[in-house]
Amino acid sequence: MAGPEIPAPAQVTATALGPWPGEDPLEAARIIRGELGSPHLPFLAELPDRGVGSDALGRTASLLVELAVDVQPHGWRIVDRPGRDLMRARSALSTDINILADVIGAEDAPAAELKVQLRGPLSLAAGLHLHNGERALIDYGARRDIAASLAAGVGGYLKRVAAAAPGARLVVQIDEPEIASVLAGTIPTSSGYRTLRSVPGQEATDSWQLLVDALRAAGAAEIAVAVPEIEAPFDRILASGADAIAVPLRALTSRQWEQLAGAVEAGRRLWAGALDVGSPSGALPRVADAVETVWRPWRQLGLPASTLGALRVTPAEGLERHSPSSATAVLTRLTQLADGLNQLALG
Repeated sequence: MAGPEIPAPAQVTATALGPWPGEDPLEAARIIRGELGSPHLPFLAELPDRGVGSDALGRTASLLVELAVDVQPHGWRIVDRPGRDLMRARSALSTDINILADVIGAEDAPAAELKVQLRGPLSLAAGLHLHNGERALIDYGARRDIAASLAAGVGGYLKRVAAAAPGARLVVQIDEPEIASVLAGTIPTSSGYRTLRSVPGQEATDSWQLLVDALRAAGAAEIAVAVPEIEAPFDRILASGADAIAVPLRALTSRQWEQLAGAVEAGRRLWAGALDVGSPSGALPRVADAVETVWRPWRQLGLPASTLGALRVTPAEGLERHSPSSATAVLTRLTQLADGLNQLALG
């Protein structure tokens, strides 16, 4: 009788954060999947250049259940009934999923994994406005309703993505770009004369856990929470049950690196924003320099080279400000960076 299947050894893989230049989802899907084939992690691109509804906030808000939104002069606002902007956001997302299905269907050997991105519940509450024009973040009930509504909406979303990518392992990235300001209480009110009260850390953990549990129940195989490096709440992310932390490496403190090392030793993954893409017109870092950005602190923390397989490497930021050719070059450099780290892991 055949023995149990031996899993493939872990290896460093590459992905990007989601935002992509241009307005053509077909071109985006073909480029991304061409550059990030197995073992790397292709993703469903976000194309903010298309305008209202294709921005990260509107795209995620289109998934909310029993909460309608529309664009007002000050931004996305929670409204009583769905309007044109919400319909536009839903339509754009459906188009993207359908095009992705067509691209995957034409591939001889589709990638084994696929990533999608969501704006996290706290940054979503910071970006949505109430009827009075104030940010939803100001109101505990509104924050709770947004978190619950998003958790209720992700199941249908993942079901559609799974149908477009049959058999693919689904990975979800929860983006919380505003989290440091949310927890510190530095987000201004609509008047600009004061700031909103800080959200308790435990509420952040609970909101993420609600979403993580819903995503897991919907079939997500890996869930990462993406945050900026400044005041990044790594302990809260780990307590929520997320599988990975996604963070830029460029300004991490020694204390933060120690936290990340502890997470890796505990079996979590690090999505390392190791490639500084800087100005869209600027040259990319050399592969050897990018490898050293990761390997130096890894070695200093006493982590063995064999644990590098816990890494996914990403750009330090989204690629929406780049040209398609420049963004493509970033993906190429990321796979080269992953190859360089894998060589170290193999000794």
